[in-house]
Amino acid sequence: MSSSKIVGIDLGTTNSLISIVEGGQPIAIPSAEGDYLFPSVVGFSRSGERLVGSVAKRQAISNPERTIISVKRHMGTDFRFTCDEKSHSPQEISAMILQKVKADAEAYLGFPVEKAVITVPAYFNDSERQATKDAGAIAGLEVVRIINEPTASCLAYGLDKTEKQETVLVWDLGGGTFDVSVLDLGGGVFQVKATAGNNRLGGDDWDQRIMDWLVEEFKKQFQIDLRTDRVAMQRLKEASEQAKIRLSQETSTHIKLPFIAADASGPKHLDVELSRSKFQELTHDLVEKTVEPALTALEDAGMSKSEIDKVLLVGGSTRMPAIQDKVRSLFGIEPSKEIDPDKVVALGAAVQGAVLSGEVKDMVLLDVTSLSLGIETVGGVFTKLIERNTQIPVAKTRVFTTAADGQTVVEVHVLQGERELAAHNKSLGRFELRNIPPAPRGVPQIEVTFDIDVNGIVNVAAKDLATNNKQKIVIQSPTNLTQEEINAMVKDAAIYAEEDAKRRTESQARNKANIELDTAERQLRELGEQMSFEQQKRLRDAIERLRGSLQTYDTEKIKEDTKVLQDAMYAVSTEAYMSVGGEKAADAARKSGYAPTTPTRGAEGGGEAGAEGGAEEPSDQDLFGWFQQ
Repeated sequence: MSSSKIVGIDLGTTNSLISIVEGGQPIAIPSAEGDYLFPSVVGFSRSGERLVGSVAKRQAISNPERTIISVKRHMGTDFRFTCDEKSHSPQEISAMILQKVKADAEAYLGFPVEKAVITVPAYFNDSERQATKDAGAIAGLEVVRIINEPTASCLAYGLDKTEKQETVLVWDLGGGTFDVSVLDLGGGVFQVKATAGNNRLGGDDWDQRIMDWLVEEFKKQFQIDLRTDRVAMQRLKEASEQAKIRLSQETSTHIKLPFIAADASGPKHLDVELSRSKFQELTHDLVEKTVEPALTALEDAGMSKSEIDKVLLVGGSTRMPAIQDKVRSLFGIEPSKEIDPDKVVALGAAVQGAVLSGEVKDMVLLDVTSLSLGIETVGGVFTKLIERNTQIPVAKTRVFTTAADGQTVVEVHVLQGERELAAHNKSLGRFELRNIPPAPRGVPQIEVTFDIDVNGIVNVAAKDLATNNKQKIVIQSPTNLTQEEINAMVKDAAIYAEEDAKRRTESQARNKANIELDTAERQLRELGEQMSFEQQKRLRDAIERLRGSLQTYDTEKIKEDTKVLQDAMYAVSTEAYMSVGGEKAADAARKSGYAPTTPTRGAEGGGEAGAEGGAEEPSDQDLFGWFQQ
């Protein structure tokens, strides 16, 4: 394997995934916990330890005020997360998730992960895209490309269909966002025709409807409002998400949360039945909200529903029967489920990475900008230079003039959106072009150029044609980070990475020690009567010695005393086997892992050979296949 490989990362609202191309095919990479879905959750324990992924999600119920979820919905904003008087931007929190994904992938692959393609919702604006790229930089990744999630999905779907001509509509409903893209596939070219979406619609909203219903049902029964209890609300959130998932397979589900509240009469338990039909009634309007973006994308692509050959479902939320029914009724075709909707975005991002590295050839991606771009002109009007669904990369130029006599400065206010008035669109930033020669209004010629790169990130330049005086910037909105801020956060992230590695080593050593303590105590119970006084004393002393070490944070001492306890156990086991089965039984003892010639599995997964030396690491079969006489 080569570290020049480029991974694909789906940085999701609820879960994140990472993938790589091997042997021409994209594969998902599991987390250290063995799952392919990395929960996009960051938490801080009460002792100040940073937690990311599954461990952070597990502490959310007991420690909700120190747990951060759905950070993706805040990308590109000035929202701040505060914990222990320290404030974190959405980019920093997202970088913590990416660091976890990166570290687990490196452990799995066996080489450094340095470059990545990261996906974003098609309707992410410039600030959100730049924030995502900043998060990657903070995590120590070179983000070689930002691509739209529906486009990535189509790359994964079409990898083996490069010669087939078809028009595909990607219906992407994730945890926090909804996107629809229309693409033409064929001859190795993936051309996005149009995209539309809603950045504030996703599976989280379906969860919220269940939560609201549960709160009201509980209030009717007990006259207690659970909204005032953060721990209770976190329990409701988790139960609601699980109920939504179960209702994709079952017609009803039982939601039971004991001891969720209490009053003067004692503890109160939530115990209700939720049917699929009731769930669909509660969320009917959310399903309907998916229709307009789909029709908009079709209209912008200049196509009718009948011209769509396939609808590709993307995102875990598309497993909901109501969503699949809506797709069937809207397009009159069965939606495609050829690829796991949870994995398809990351797999497609890996395909794009392999295209960029040259590993996959004869594939060309032609994407579009999802929102119009322009500037504010006199009267607060939004004047567009680049219309939405224009193929990128693209550059457009237009000449403007001054609005007042003798004007020597013009402010270029860059905007993104679809509304007619500037105030109703997203401001991406402002800059000034100075030293314009004084002249009557309407005489100066100011050339403004917009340039959108392959990542969908905007560059803007303004030039006075009389003097060639020019001002050029990469749009940096107030919510984006400066390079100095990114560098500081990269340094901070590296410190955390070292601390995390140290904690992981400490944790592994302590876990190993506790396992050996349990084994030793069982050995005393089961073989104590067969041991000599000296053997019992050696074993008990080793147990107490290791227990004492565990009261400290000296990892090396814990490892050393774990080895002492192992040797004491090996000596007892060897003598026991020798007394009943001779040398043959002793050989079996060595194979079983309880003989001094067997290498010990320390915190790093290895160890020194015993006194006789030369023994190889036993296989899993050797370790667990006990010798039978």
